[in-house]
Amino acid sequence: MRNFELETYFSKWEFTARHHMTASDVQSMSIDSLMSMAGTSVSDTLGDLSLGYTETWGAPDLRDAIAATYDRMQPENILCLAGAEEGVYAAMRVLLEPEDHAIVVVPNYQAAETIPLSICAVTGVQLDAQKGWRLDVEDVKRALRPNTKLISVNFPNNPTGAVMPKADYDALIALCREHDLYLFNDEVYRLLELDESKRLPQAADAYEKGISLSVMSKAYGLPGLRIGWIASQDKALLLRLERYKHYLSICNSAPSERLAVIALSVREQILERNRALLRRNIGELDSFFADYPSLFEWQHPDGGCIAYPRYVGQGDVEAFCTGLIEENGVLLLPASIYRSELMDAPVDRFRIGFGRENIEEGLTAFRDFLDRNHNRFAV
Repeated sequence: MRNFELETYFSKWEFTARHHMTASDVQSMSIDSLMSMAGTSVSDTLGDLSLGYTETWGAPDLRDAIAATYDRMQPENILCLAGAEEGVYAAMRVLLEPEDHAIVVVPNYQAAETIPLSICAVTGVQLDAQKGWRLDVEDVKRALRPNTKLISVNFPNNPTGAVMPKADYDALIALCREHDLYLFNDEVYRLLELDESKRLPQAADAYEKGISLSVMSKAYGLPGLRIGWIASQDKALLLRLERYKHYLSICNSAPSERLAVIALSVREQILERNRALLRRNIGELDSFFADYPSLFEWQHPDGGCIAYPRYVGQGDVEAFCTGLIEENGVLLLPASIYRSELMDAPVDRFRIGFGRENIEEGLTAFRDFLDRNHNRFAV
């Protein structure tokens, strides 16, 4: 498999950039803050916790808490994982064989296509930027082959923030049902819709062969826990995934499981805190991009905490992002990070995040760069 472009780029800049303006998660919190919100303490929760191995499936009370976030799932429909990436990897390895065919949306989180491509034939279906990054179900239908086994989507989408209209999502499920296909939905940004009326049902609830991937990292802003999960009505599939997990993480961290249970006990408080931050920060981005119409085309994302504006200034977006990080310490993700091996992907866009606190500091540094380099980039 080719290098994971996003993580390779982040390994250079993520922890050295003065202004991390492309973060894919919401502002995290300290253990003390979480404990205070939940009305408990570290000593009460973790003081006598054994630091031994945990259950491969995940702690029973954690699976209870996760199942409660679905409409139809029971604890036995949940497999806990070491973050979401383990879920993508394990699911593709377990579901796909060399003789199979998969369909994947583009642009995407790279693992969604790189891992299937290492196993079988894969077809990309482009999200239409001219229609709000809409996925045309007719395009998906045209991509079907007799050996198609899986359709992999990601809504709210990384990097565009797009959410499928409910009618389109229903049509996609109907298509999967008609052809007996698995529907894998990376739902890590669900619950962060800017317009909650656009929130989609979770794939595992909506479809008997739906697979929902989620995690504590994005909507809850707790990536340091490294707790993710897959939910599915297909218990036989979950058992196969559990067996595959034995070759990966084996089990999750005991302290992380305890902290995840606590976080889920106050999930509505955490989510409201995070949504309030997004509502405030999206306003800051609206104001910022309104001041530079000759440099950027700005479009509101439907959900998540990232967006994918178009750069329309002089030169290419790669040079623009490089200059920005090297001169002013502002980190964005240029379009090359989202290049696809399946089809042409946009080359003139960049990912910007709006889930972190103190966004004003980053935007001030961004403005300074643009104002000092006006003649260099203005059309």
